[in-house]
Amino acid sequence: MLGRMMKLHNYFRSSASFRVRIALNLKGLDYDYIPVHIAKGEHHTGPFAEISPDRLVPLLETDGDQLSQSMAIIEYLDEVHPEPALLPSDPLARAHVRALAQTIACEIHPLNNLRVLKYLVRDLKQDEDAKNAWYRHWVREGLEAFERQLVRHPASIYSWGSTPTLADCCLVPQIFNGQRFNCDFAGLPRTMAAFEACMQLEAFQKAQPSRCPDAEA
Repeated sequence: MLGRMMKLHNYFRSSASFRVRIALNLKGLDYDYIPVHIAKGEHHTGPFAEISPDRLVPLLETDGDQLSQSMAIIEYLDEVHPEPALLPSDPLARAHVRALAQTIACEIHPLNNLRVLKYLVRDLKQDEDAKNAWYRHWVREGLEAFERQLVRHPASIYSWGSTPTLADCCLVPQIFNGQRFNCDFAGLPRTMAAFEACMQLEAFQKAQPSRCPDAEA
């Protein structure tokens, strides 16, 4: 552990925060959990806004510095605390894992995070049915691409290989959020098998939204 106890500013429903909680748990790292209620706008005001330039969660305070963006945070953790590794040592395999992770973090999530959904309703005057249809469309399209990537490679226990990787840190939160919106996961056998394998592990179970101190019904 570097310096003082790490602090993770996050929101229990944030899939990006969920990713980092998984990574911290997989590596057995302790941290202080600091809730930021995104739905109430707490990320735009007060102490959090002063330390977070992009005013997004998660934000990791570590060794006297602040890190934003879940993918950057997880790769930092993997470099500073290399065991267990969340990226393969082989460069080609490492690129494949990053591609899987980015299919979710860069292709699905940006279209469906809370501020986008709020914009659809508040500014573009879409009703709940339209908003939910938007969400389900992009989740389904992205997960189909994820599945096509998985089937091009030998069967694995997780998204890649026999241990969880960065790809799984992204996959599990996306499935959780998709379940909230009643997304269709049929016809995605490799994807859902990886999800189910992950959820057998304590690190993933402990990170889920319902286990967070700020969890709401």
